[in-house]
Amino acid sequence: MLEPDPVEGQELKRLHALPPRQSLGQSVYEKLKVAIVQGDFEPGRRMVESRVAEALGISRTPVREAIHKLEREGLLQQDPKGGFFVKGLTRADIEETFGIRSVLESYAARLAAVRYVEGELTSLEEKIEAYQACLDQGDLEALPKINTEFHDLLYGLSRSPKLIKMINDLREQIYRFRLVILKIEPMARLSNKDHRLMLQAIRERDAEEVERVTRAHILRGQDIVLKAFDVQGE
Repeated sequence: MLEPDPVEGQELKRLHALPPRQSLGQSVYEKLKVAIVQGDFEPGRRMVESRVAEALGISRTPVREAIHKLEREGLLQQDPKGGFFVKGLTRADIEETFGIRSVLESYAARLAAVRYVEGELTSLEEKIEAYQACLDQGDLEALPKINTEFHDLLYGLSRSPKLIKMINDLREQIYRFRLVILKIEPMARLSNKDHRLMLQAIRERDAEEVERVTRAHILRGQDIVLKAFDVQGE
């Protein structure tokens, strides 16, 4: 019989109570996914079906359903010895994801410059100012969420549902990378400077410039994540 892991027990408590009116399997899946993406469960951490079920006060069946769904999405990996563990990212994963992002998101920004209508840029301005306020207050933990909201608004201006879906398919990995990048204050400040440049280019309907700035913005982030990855591997 497996002995309880006190550290893992603390992590499981962060899952909180499950919301009503939702299938248990879906609720468990969403809770675990957030915990993995936000780093509550670090790469290599074992995901023990019985312990998750016990922590949530439910049967093992919905937990099993959630774990297999997370495996299909590449967030969990099956252990040859039995069970599952949180899958870490490889250097190839990082380079591939950022390469795809740099193409898709810079194209979305280009379309935004061409397709936005008057009055639609106000929400982007508000996100930039909210981000800056958190920066000035030293609240770096709030930045990934605001950053994500800014980019979501930017994608929306492209008016391309298929493109937005393709970008959102990488959403979890993108968020994990933002947690790495935006905890470095100089990078967090440079990120918002880039956002201002993007907004200005969109406002001027300069499609080529916003495409260039967005691609450079994303590839700079790749350099930071790769450096962090290399340090961890030393």
